Amino acid sequence: MDCRAAAHALSQISVLMELHDEDAHSIKAMALAARVVAALGDLPLDVALTRELAAPDVVAPAALRVLQDLAESNSSALLEQLQEDTPEGLMEMLRVPGLGPARIRSIHEHLDIDTLQDLETAAREGRLASVPKFGARTADKVLKGIAELRSAGAYVLWPHGRAEAERIAEVLRRHPDVQELAVAGSIRRRMEVVRDVDLVAAVRGNPSVVAASLAQMRGVREVLGGGGRTLSLRLEDGVRVDLSCVRPEQFSLALWRATGSSEHVRQVADIAAQRGFTLSGDELRDGTGAVVPVPDEAALYSLLGLSYMPPELREARGELERAAAGALPLLVEEQDLRGALHCHSQYSDGGATIEEMARAAMARGLRYLGVSDHSQSNTYAGGLSRDRILEQHAEIDALNARFAAEGVDFRVLKGIEADILPCGRVDYDAAFLDHFDFVIGSVHTRYGMNAEQMTNRVLKALDDPHLTVLGHPTGRLLLTREPFAIDLEAVMAKAARVGVAIELNADPHRLDIDWRACRIAAEHGAMVSIGPDAHSPMGFENLTLGVAQARKGWLSAGNVLNTRSADEVLAFASSRRRALAAAS
Repeated sequence: MDCRAAAHALSQISVLMELHDEDAHSIKAMALAARVVAALGDLPLDVALTRELAAPDVVAPAALRVLQDLAESNSSALLEQLQEDTPEGLMEMLRVPGLGPARIRSIHEHLDIDTLQDLETAAREGRLASVPKFGARTADKVLKGIAELRSAGAYVLWPHGRAEAERIAEVLRRHPDVQELAVAGSIRRRMEVVRDVDLVAAVRGNPSVVAASLAQMRGVREVLGGGGRTLSLRLEDGVRVDLSCVRPEQFSLALWRATGSSEHVRQVADIAAQRGFTLSGDELRDGTGAVVPVPDEAALYSLLGLSYMPPELREARGELERAAAGALPLLVEEQDLRGALHCHSQYSDGGATIEEMARAAMARGLRYLGVSDHSQSNTYAGGLSRDRILEQHAEIDALNARFAAEGVDFRVLKGIEADILPCGRVDYDAAFLDHFDFVIGSVHTRYGMNAEQMTNRVLKALDDPHLTVLGHPTGRLLLTREPFAIDLEAVMAKAARVGVAIELNADPHRLDIDWRACRIAAEHGAMVSIGPDAHSPMGFENLTLGVAQARKGWLSAGNVLNTRSADEVLAFASSRRRALAAAS
């Protein structure tokens, strides 16, 4: 088990403890431990327990016992007990947007409600409004949250889906007949939101017998469908798992098929047929009906005259034509990133000092950090006055001088996330914007403008020669807030013309622009900046998902601004200002 999956388990424990009204200090300790462990990413948990988590007081003793339990058995007795003590309906209610554990507990105590259907009925009948600290407006919000949940199809953000998938996979790998098991489906393709967990297992013996035995494992609520070697299961926490059990020699092709997308699979099957092959179940057969060995996915594509296509690209959006021509792009890798430009500190709404953020960026192999706290108009997020900015810049200068004296090859850049005001002006006047190395311009207010108004607002901001990056260009919050109305293609076309980068905000709640728009940006010639929107050292973990979305959008390192050196980024940021000065 890796630390990401362990953090997910700790987070679940903290939520369920709050639901059961347990000690507040213990709840906080579990939540804090979850954040600490999540920052360790893919590091194996057993390794972390001997190194990063070995020192006293890194996590609370109770959390440490959970981690030790997870490392030893890939399960937590505490989590299992909490899940067993929690009515299934309350677990479903936890998925309702805006309805946290404390409120669910209050509803359960006062109305004896423990199903989503009864909750909806109580809200419509007016009984929910009678719960202390609720009222009619809160009841209406609950109804809206239930509607959003249903419209979203119980989707979850990719990191949450991945953590859940890895947790389940670790359990199934302990089955004595499972030789190999992999996560497939939309999680493997790095879709921004996912619904089901798709797993493929290579097994000893009869796949149907093994599948039937897996259906009887602890934690399975019900069998939803399937039969033979394929099963659809609903777990006790509501997660749906689609499981395929195959013989070891079928594993690669089964993994490819289960990864999808369905249209990509169909198109590949058509190409196979044109070449005299048949994709039959999880086997490839030649014209004589003989089974053709497929040791891995690359071999399948090669047999069909195609370049290997990473899972991120398998969306039937032209990748097969490019693969046939040997013209797939060389996709950006995380190691290509040389810096991060969208990061917050304690000066605004971040949780760490500039030096702590810089050290965290260094630890990920980055060479520069762009500090971009909020501007003065963004009062709710601690937007900075001019005096506070000058104070921050002095601290950055001192820190850079210290790094240089220590021989540390790292640089902190002076940036700002400046609000794009409703009139289209970038926060602060031109003379003061000259103080910054780079400027990220973002919309944080008046989301309700119509498409023409919002587009004109952003297009006007692009005229400001100080603007370096357009931050989270559609304002969306996945599964929570729809993008605001805007002609994004017109914005990206102008950004390319005037030399402003488009942000791929890598916060998993945003992923804005999304991977589809990344490709459009590249077609227009616009640079893309993969910004972690990091508010703490653990926020740099967002870069991994950001790069995955960039790859899904067909971006190469040359399309990404922060694959360039600090000096190159500074030159990009100042080019329009220099040109304007030269012209005048």
